Amino acid sequence: MAAAVMRRGPAGWWRWHRRVAAMVCSRAMASKTPVGFIGLGNMGNPMAKNLLKHGYPVIAYDVFPEACKEFQDLGAQVTDSPADVAERADRIITMLPSSPNAKEVYTGANGILKKVKKGSLLIDSSTIDPAVSKELAKAVEKMGAVFMDAPVSGGVGAARAGNLTFMVGGVEQEFDAAKELLTCMGSNVVYCGAVGTGQAAKICNNMLLAISMIGTAEAMNLGIRLGLDPKLLAKILNMSSGRCWSSDTYNPVPGVMEGVPSANNYQGGFGTTLMAKDLGLAQISATNTMTPVPLGSQAHQIYRMMCAKGYALKDFSAVFQFLREEETL
Repeated sequence: MAAAVMRRGPAGWWRWHRRVAAMVCSRAMASKTPVGFIGLGNMGNPMAKNLLKHGYPVIAYDVFPEACKEFQDLGAQVTDSPADVAERADRIITMLPSSPNAKEVYTGANGILKKVKKGSLLIDSSTIDPAVSKELAKAVEKMGAVFMDAPVSGGVGAARAGNLTFMVGGVEQEFDAAKELLTCMGSNVVYCGAVGTGQAAKICNNMLLAISMIGTAEAMNLGIRLGLDPKLLAKILNMSSGRCWSSDTYNPVPGVMEGVPSANNYQGGFGTTLMAKDLGLAQISATNTMTPVPLGSQAHQIYRMMCAKGYALKDFSAVFQFLREEETL
């Protein structure tokens, strides 16, 4: 057949090639069962898109219908509730803002557990209280399904690029099944242990991130006030022992780096409200385990003050701007 096509000239060959490619793509799509995705916000949106790019049919839901329209245009099925997602898919990923949101999506009146199928794999990539993850896992287990917590690190940029790090907690025998999906959205998928350990790793990471961002903002602010050029100071820090992710990848000072929230009036990225929430989770865990976290506690208070003073919707790196304007600190 290819020879006959070639006799029709280059145009005929390209038409034939496109038809074959479409057939191959169609078969690849058919070989992959649908994946439910609930929560299409700043992080969930690019994560779900990466599943689509890898050929997985997506069944989507978000509490804000406008968030779903884009996915409908991309070929995803859109449903009216988490329960409807569970009815149509036996693998579901959730990406939600907080513990109450997660409880509602899983155990609410129209939650996943209302119609979940036995044997379903439910992966929660929200950052929530480890105790809530364990609570949800027990409820899911009673329905004959499997729950794993798999919070992420890397931010919106890594979500778009498919370079997230997933920290996974749950039954080890189910890890490979979860990893198949998570590698479509991340470059690092790490098994941490039983349910809740993924959340534990994420909480520790974000507490350190907040502390290092505040430290970077303080150092940059002090250097600028001492007469140093901010780009020069950042260059020196990043070739010295003070180097960290907050200084070399996500610098909080406007004009130092392109493509980060500080270059866009602190829009996008990881919101101050969410950082305050994660630091609150760290405080709860520290209290429950009697662990001293003095810097974590101070970071929590700073981000709570930022939320109260108009920074709630800005990226957490806006702590630099907050420190510049806050005379009482």
